[in-house]
Amino acid sequence: MTIFQKLDMRKASPRTLLVLAGLVLVAVFALRSFLEPAGAQNPAAHADIPPVTVATAEARDMPVLVQAIGTVMANATVQVKSRIDGQIVAANFREGQLVRKGDLLFQIDRAPYEAALRAAEGNLQRDQAQLANARLDLARANALVKKGYVSVQTRDAAMAQSKGLIGTVAADQAAVDQAKLQLDYTEIRSPIDGKTGAILVDVGNLIKANDTGALVTITQIQPVKISFALAQQNLPMLQARARENALFVALKAHGDDGAEVTAPVDFIGNIVNPTAGTIELRATYDNPDARLVPGEFVDVRVQLDNLKNVVTVPRDAVNTGQNGLYVYVVTPEKKAEMRAVTLLYQSDTLAAVNGEVKAGDQIVTDGQLRVSPGKPVNVVTRAPVTS
Repeated sequence: MTIFQKLDMRKASPRTLLVLAGLVLVAVFALRSFLEPAGAQNPAAHADIPPVTVATAEARDMPVLVQAIGTVMANATVQVKSRIDGQIVAANFREGQLVRKGDLLFQIDRAPYEAALRAAEGNLQRDQAQLANARLDLARANALVKKGYVSVQTRDAAMAQSKGLIGTVAADQAAVDQAKLQLDYTEIRSPIDGKTGAILVDVGNLIKANDTGALVTITQIQPVKISFALAQQNLPMLQARARENALFVALKAHGDDGAEVTAPVDFIGNIVNPTAGTIELRATYDNPDARLVPGEFVDVRVQLDNLKNVVTVPRDAVNTGQNGLYVYVVTPEKKAEMRAVTLLYQSDTLAAVNGEVKAGDQIVTDGQLRVSPGKPVNVVTRAPVTS
């Protein structure tokens, strides 16, 4: 029989019950101490060791990039106008249609200009006949003046008439050429490759030469230009890469899930904006699928340089102190050491640094606020170093 079986609980005194309760508590704590791991028996043992996340410093080549917002510009914009007076009798395109240089856009009534051409050609034929007759008269006069049958004065008059008719025929020929040109102008053709806008003057309207309003506006969208501005301190690197024909931009339209496209920078402005401290650049993109539209905003990335074999750490690992920038390095003894660094360049995720850090060092990326130089740390996870 156990001690509990021997005791009659109903007859036990309060003091006896208190002793029994104490024995039970002692047994429970003893069993807990036996089952728990050694580290958990004294939770205060690690209370002062802060947990940290670390990443490995790496040596790599790192491109120096700058970002900006660019605006898509048409490579050319032409307001199509008529060069003659007349009535529009046909429009041979649809609004918003892609057209090629030389495509027929509008037809102006040809009848008045065909009549003018016929009249000019008639005048030319008449005066050519008169010139031919004048030349015959001059030839006869030259022969007769030698025999003394006509005077020199008569011969000179025939020569003057012949020369005058030569001028008349030349003027008539110019009139014919002008009439043909006017007739050609009845067909209004596209001066560039591009995309048409809205038709601004409907068929049937009378128009005048070089009227104030355009008939239609054509915008060249293949290629397009992308205009953007960068800070003036980037100008030396921009000029250096331009001299090496290595100045390109990566472009991506807002809301476009497709891949970036690249385009060469072919224009660097000749003046710095004194108000903003920026300089304009332009890149030309072929725009083969007409993805970019004039007036649209695009994200622009420009590579200014490429840092060779530099030490990189996660951007979040770089801290600012009273003496400048620093990072915490976890030693093999699991202690944190403060290392001074200078920042060469930083992207959205990485920082290229120079100083008391080398490739392979374990850099604290999270938990720095509780870290003290020379004190132990508890590495809980390791963060990947992203590019």
